[in-house]
Amino acid sequence: MKLNYAIVLAGGNGKRMGLDMPKQYAEVNGYPLLYYSLKAFQDCGFIDGIILVTRNEDTDYCRVEIAERYGFTKVKHIVAGGAERYASVYSGLKALNGDGYVFVHDGARPCINPGILQKLYDDVRCHDASVAAVLSKDTVKVSDSEGFVADTPDRGRVWIVQTPQVFDASELKAAYDSMMRDADRTAVTDDASVMERYGERKVHLCEASYTNIKVTTKEDLLTVANFLQKNSTN
Repeated sequence: MKLNYAIVLAGGNGKRMGLDMPKQYAEVNGYPLLYYSLKAFQDCGFIDGIILVTRNEDTDYCRVEIAERYGFTKVKHIVAGGAERYASVYSGLKALNGDGYVFVHDGARPCINPGILQKLYDDVRCHDASVAAVLSKDTVKVSDSEGFVADTPDRGRVWIVQTPQVFDASELKAAYDSMMRDADRTAVTDDASVMERYGERKVHLCEASYTNIKVTTKEDLLTVANFLQKNSTN
């Protein structure tokens, strides 16, 4: 039986933002930041389960204060992540029981919405590897080793990649298994790069939304609060 799962990554510590708590627990419009990503997958009809990956010391907190408190019944496992993002995803994949599609999402992207999830689901059923992305609004320059412009790529072909990143679960597991046997993982920056380097599937870019931003600064908290407020009134 094919089951679709979401792996939600929530292992930040908040130091870069100068917070006294991990950013995923910072309050936005009355709820912790992490709430919004989990709710999107909880309410999504084609998602059968959620694996939440967090810091080892936060697993009990997430179980009681997040999953149980807000009634996220689709959260099937809460597992400890690793020092690097790829290690956290790998922890989530090892807890995965489904053989369908897996949506890997940053818990710090709270503005994910049903429309984006549906577009990705439709896209991954065609391509088996699909990532949320938007075309770059800006001109991008590639530099040489001395900081001079070496190339200006065509802006119409430059995409800013987001999450969720969605794959056939068995294929992503196999790609991650291959990566973990490789001592050099410097080229790994996201799940798409794992599939590109270690998988046998081309990754398709699925146009998402410019509002689907990742919270990395305090200013971002204000921005997503505004986006979320507008969404709740529409």
